[in-house]
Amino acid sequence: MISIKSRREIELMRQTCKLAKSTLEFIGPYVKPGVSTEELNQLCHDYIISHDAYPSPLDYHGFPKSICTSLNEVICHGIPSKKDILKDGDILNIDVTTYLNKFHGDTNKTFLVGNVSDEVKKLVDITYKCMWEGIKVVKPGNRIGDIGARIAELAHGEGYTVVEEYCGHGIGREFHEEPQVVHNAKAGTGPVMKPGMTFTIEPMINLGSRHCLLLDDDWTVITKDKKWSAQFEHTILVTDDGYDVLTLRDEEK
Repeated sequence: MISIKSRREIELMRQTCKLAKSTLEFIGPYVKPGVSTEELNQLCHDYIISHDAYPSPLDYHGFPKSICTSLNEVICHGIPSKKDILKDGDILNIDVTTYLNKFHGDTNKTFLVGNVSDEVKKLVDITYKCMWEGIKVVKPGNRIGDIGARIAELAHGEGYTVVEEYCGHGIGREFHEEPQVVHNAKAGTGPVMKPGMTFTIEPMINLGSRHCLLLDDDWTVITKDKKWSAQFEHTILVTDDGYDVLTLRDEEK
């Protein structure tokens, strides 16, 4: 069942999403060579707690940390670690979800660490564009599948692949709600978008094959061919005549 938020619930969603986006803005300057992903995790944890909120990933189905840090060939759900030290040329996705006033807000960004190769910069740039192309499809009457169809069209046209096993999702009182937002879908399929729906769009785009592997920690997902992957995510509200990006960062305005 897909939740349609009331005006009051939408206002609460705006508040938690504002905190999620500000957490990503806060952590950005710390993403540099020599820093461990565990350090980034602790900084984000402290920032979220200091704003009277809770990091949604922590203890979610046993996840041990407060953010996800997905480095290079890691597609998603990377676990922060003291052993993962950022190096010049890396890319790092930081995925932040906040729980404030009983609502979740979810967003992520792939950061460039130092001097990144042109090939990888292009991957990150196209992934960001894929997210936005998917967002632009959002309006009442369109179908959820239209989002993934547009994302896949752009990604495949640039020679990249789209991860199919992991997708966007409804969000609100629950971290993960209906509907699922698949990023490689057929246009005209899936639930009809209606005002008051809130969900994430978070395409994972690979340099090589779309296929992935789940590591033994039961969380970290990497590309099967070890080629790099990028991702961006926003939480979206369907409005009466289009969409509102609830996690829009200041740099994007």
